[in-house]
Amino acid sequence: MRVGALCLALALLFPVAVGLEFSYHPSEQLGTFLKEVHRQHPSITSLHSVGRSVAGKDLWILVLGRFPTQHTIGIPEFKYIANMHGDETVGRELLLHLIDFLVTNDKSDPVVTRLIDSTRIHIMPSMNPDGFEATTVHDCYYSEGRFNKNGKDLNRNFPDVFNSNNVTIQPETQAVINWIKNETFVLSANLHGGALVASYTFDNGNPATGSLRGYSRSPDDDVFMHLAKTYSSNHASMYKGNECGNKPVFPYGITNGYAWYQLQGGMQDYNYIWGQCFEITLELSCCKYPPASQLQAFWNDNKAALIEYIKQVHLGIKGQVLDRHGQPIPNVIVEAKGREHICPYRTNQHGEYYLLLLPGSYVLNATAPGSGSILKTLIVPNGPENFSALKYDFVFPEVSTIARDASCPTKPLYQDFESISAAVKPTLHFLALMTVLYTVFK
Repeated sequence: MRVGALCLALALLFPVAVGLEFSYHPSEQLGTFLKEVHRQHPSITSLHSVGRSVAGKDLWILVLGRFPTQHTIGIPEFKYIANMHGDETVGRELLLHLIDFLVTNDKSDPVVTRLIDSTRIHIMPSMNPDGFEATTVHDCYYSEGRFNKNGKDLNRNFPDVFNSNNVTIQPETQAVINWIKNETFVLSANLHGGALVASYTFDNGNPATGSLRGYSRSPDDDVFMHLAKTYSSNHASMYKGNECGNKPVFPYGITNGYAWYQLQGGMQDYNYIWGQCFEITLELSCCKYPPASQLQAFWNDNKAALIEYIKQVHLGIKGQVLDRHGQPIPNVIVEAKGREHICPYRTNQHGEYYLLLLPGSYVLNATAPGSGSILKTLIVPNGPENFSALKYDFVFPEVSTIARDASCPTKPLYQDFESISAAVKPTLHFLALMTVLYTVFK
């Protein structure tokens, strides 16, 4: 009887679903886990598929937040995507464990609780499930599983802002593009393997962005460096910058993407230009597909960084643009002076804007076509400390009719911004060669 009572007590303390195993989960198991999480935590999760892979596998998204089923005004949207290259597997499992950690610590861990209160978090554990299933042999370097079932590299498959890359958009890529268009994402990271570094936009470049100096600088370079350092400094060893002996040394564990190697059609550049979303690329393991026995160590190394990075979605300023009746105005350009984007950042259908900015003084310019501009100087505090960016609403007394479709064309915008002279072409040819040589590393 005593043994039976002890077993019952242990069963109550440790339910059957103690937690997620540190192992690799095939697509069917991954889907089952996500469905079970949603079943057990329906009030803070939402589960849906944004599309299917070439082989017909669901591209699952688990959404976490106090209002998980739809966007809430003032609550920023955040996303993590992993396993874009099917043979880069660590991120896939880390995101499953992040989900497990968030749902089990809501209402008990104050940081997790405030994150779920203040943020809508989207997690796609696998963008390339076909590639993952095709990777039958664990390998630290390159395998065919890198590509989707059509043999395409998904991180070369997005419209490019600098060059016409003339790619056939794959189903997985199109699903992510549609997903970005349908949400107001503010901050994102995509998880890769094969190095240990946080890489930030631009991945491609031209003389207008500094490519002649080996660095392709965006208007928000300081913010991107901060985001990359936030992850690397909270990681167990990424900040050291030299943990993978056969890779370059990365000061502070970060790198500008172009400074590492040139890449056309990358997802992080697409997010920044056309999605109004700051995304960085996280290379999380020297070995692309390490043994499952190492996964718990990877989780321990990355857990704090994964959480701290989500908090950065609360940098800067957020608010709405309204008319004098308090009605939201969509498609109004709202940007900080000196940080104008080649594809201007505009308010969404709710009149909302979100600008990631480091603490400091900024002049914001809200421009409604046909209705003039409003300038406002604001002092930005450190929003992540309070889980909220500074809030400021613009009010236009008179508003003309604003065009519904204010989106930028997905042509290479920087190609028109500054043409590349013939003298530069040998350099670009050399960089193209280096891109081929470095393909296995990203």
